[in-house]
Amino acid sequence: MDHTEFNDSVGNLSEGVYAGLPIAPVPDEEDAEIPAAGGTAWRLSVETYDAEETFEEQFTRFMEKVDTTAVKAIIIGEWEDAYEESSARIIRLLADNAARFPELRSLFLGAMAGEECEISWIQQGDVTPLLEAFPKLERLEVRGGSGLELRPVRHENLKVLRFESGGLPAGVARAAGESDLPALEYLEIWLGVEQYGGDTTVADLQGLLSGERLPALRHLGLQDSEAQDEIAAAVAGAPVVARLESLALSMGMLTDTGAEALLSGQPLTHLKRLDLHHHYLSDAMVERVREALPGVEIDLSDQEDIENDWRYVAVSE
Repeated sequence: MDHTEFNDSVGNLSEGVYAGLPIAPVPDEEDAEIPAAGGTAWRLSVETYDAEETFEEQFTRFMEKVDTTAVKAIIIGEWEDAYEESSARIIRLLADNAARFPELRSLFLGAMAGEECEISWIQQGDVTPLLEAFPKLERLEVRGGSGLELRPVRHENLKVLRFESGGLPAGVARAAGESDLPALEYLEIWLGVEQYGGDTTVADLQGLLSGERLPALRHLGLQDSEAQDEIAAAVAGAPVVARLESLALSMGMLTDTGAEALLSGQPLTHLKRLDLHHHYLSDAMVERVREALPGVEIDLSDQEDIENDWRYVAVSE
């Protein structure tokens, strides 16, 4: 797997591509020419505000107009009143109709832009039924942390798991660490801030950092955190790091303290890529990091003002 494909999922969507497939909306009733079902990433989305049709109505039209037995990728965008109505009914709709989608491999739940619904306003639910209903799923991505739940699960085929949030509930991090995911290669978590429900601590990440249930993991992203220094210190001694090809501790409030802990820990020279973008490192520490890892591709872009007492993560509200 080429992990660079997943470094900017939002960018991929904005370019009209998801999971390597061109994105298309659900056909209208009058549409005569319909893209190949298996060669398209299908986006299902209704207006968050004053929707003219319900999500269920669009989903029914999707199943009527498209050969769902060939569908490989689905993007769930907006649903009605997503800022106060959870995704539970969307999840149930997908799970109840799983037999109609035997080839589904990629699923993005909550792919909304900020003007549609801010990330921390999106009301999510328990996403475990998606993993239980789609045993062949290889890629699951979820945007929004409010109300988000996950229960420990075993899934034989999942390769990519991403949680984008402005505040990740601790239970989700713990459940991910308690899940048996033997095929998982890419794990990315945006931890966010306490103000928006991000109560995940380093202790909640221990299951992930041990790597015991993630034997195939090659990329780990623990990002967008107020406690990025503490996370960096934990990663410095984490068993999972030795098998990684790429590591992301970006988007958060990483300072020289965290970078020092990272450089003082286990060797990172085996990494192909280290992503630290959006950070609060001094110029001197930036140079130290580069000098310490000469063979590693390092992203140290978005250097924030370390003299500014007001610091922030890249994504919160």
